[in-house]
Amino acid sequence: MVLRAVQRLIQSKRFDQVVLSTDSELIARTCMQEDVSIIRRPDELSDDSTPSIPVFQHILDHFPCDIHLNYNCNFPECPYSVFDEAIEVCKEHGESLSDPYAVWAQTSDCLASYGDPLAITAVQFRADGVQSIDIHEVDDLLHTHQFYQEKKPW
Repeated sequence: MVLRAVQRLIQSKRFDQVVLSTDSELIARTCMQEDVSIIRRPDELSDDSTPSIPVFQHILDHFPCDIHLNYNCNFPECPYSVFDEAIEVCKEHGESLSDPYAVWAQTSDCLASYGDPLAITAVQFRADGVQSIDIHEVDDLLHTHQFYQEKKPW
């Protein structure tokens, strides 16, 4: 699913650079054939309980940019328009978060001065077209696949 998310970001042609932060050699090797920069996440940012903001800040320390956009790979189908809206809302407010939580964006200034990483300050926007389930198990993936197959004419 990580590879699918990386490919989705690249294929959107909306980003100057796609960066993958991971502590998994398997995930890194799976994505190496793509046009993606890979940064090894340090141990102190690799625990499942680590908030996302310090991870985003680590990425920006190594790959500076004006706007950082995080695409949650647990939502494999996300229209490109959601990336666009996240960027526009972020430009206006400094931080944006789609609902469902597929895309989260911050300006570099917002990340540099972020307070409590558990107190999310993002302006939320409704992301139509994003499957509302968060995929963690095979049944979740099957449900999403069936949902999108129903939309295809036979």
